[in-house]
Amino acid sequence: MKRYAIYGAGSLGTVLGAYITKNGGKIDLINRNAAHVTALKEKGARIIRTVDLTVPVVALAPEEMTGKYDVILLLTKQLYNAEVVTKLKDYLADDGVIVTLQNGLPEPLIAEIVGTNRTMGCVVEWGATLQEPGVCVLTSSPDSLSFHMGKMEGISDEQFKTVKELLELMCPVYEEENLLGARWSKLLINATFSGLGTVVGGTFGDVSENKRARKVAIRCMKECIDVGHAAGATFAPVQGKNITKLFYYKSAFKRAIATMLIPIAMKKHRAIEPSMLQDLKKGKPCEIDAINGVICAQGKKYGVPTPVNDRIVEIIKKAQAGELKPQPSNIGLFDDLL
Repeated sequence: MKRYAIYGAGSLGTVLGAYITKNGGKIDLINRNAAHVTALKEKGARIIRTVDLTVPVVALAPEEMTGKYDVILLLTKQLYNAEVVTKLKDYLADDGVIVTLQNGLPEPLIAEIVGTNRTMGCVVEWGATLQEPGVCVLTSSPDSLSFHMGKMEGISDEQFKTVKELLELMCPVYEEENLLGARWSKLLINATFSGLGTVVGGTFGDVSENKRARKVAIRCMKECIDVGHAAGATFAPVQGKNITKLFYYKSAFKRAIATMLIPIAMKKHRAIEPSMLQDLKKGKPCEIDAINGVICAQGKKYGVPTPVNDRIVEIIKKAQAGELKPQPSNIGLFDDLL
């Protein structure tokens, strides 16, 4: 019998594990948070807000792991990938795969450690937050949940089918021929709404539904698209929407139209609280260098200016250092760039 695990079963991983288990799958939820693991063991996984579920699950601390897994779904912060993936290599079956559901562009480093033939990438098109140990809030509408999945060189059709069927126990999975493009599309969404959401101390909706924030958001999107194109990426559709066509502009008129479309496009995900903001609230380092920082670094590499993303990185690093508080008034810190 094949063995499956979610490593880093925090908010997203707990929701995913609950759905997989509820719909007949068997999967281990592994997390370093002792209180969270204890709550999952004693009370099951409780998922609230847009759904209402309580599901008994198998939860483990990392030191309780044994044997080999055929599929490890990786949901830890990308900051720790070198250390985490090196450890997980010892728990991966010879023909097993690590599937990264992380932000940014994580596949190359993982493939360096375990091989391209054991590395898959998956883009998560929904959000969740951890309310308390064992209790997660699904912040996306249930009818807007999906995964976009691609494989690196050497992944067999059988490996791909196994992972796809596992994830489909939660929601639709779309095979992504253009994995790099899907990654860049998700990076654009995260850089814009997670980045600016963290800056203003709010949700995706606090960015998409605020007139001043939208003016910054549309410029952030354009920078992401310009940098992605310079890097050779063709942006993949996001839940059927061509984001380049919707949000890219070369004139003030098209920019105004694109800005007006932002709250419509983000309506079903307006309640998502950025994971970076959640980290800052807990006093933990966040993934800014793996999100907006990637846009800035790639912009420098290809000679594309990224002033808005540079400013987002600067503000969030100040917040991380305790020099600045995430709050709505921070949107004024971009006025000189508009």
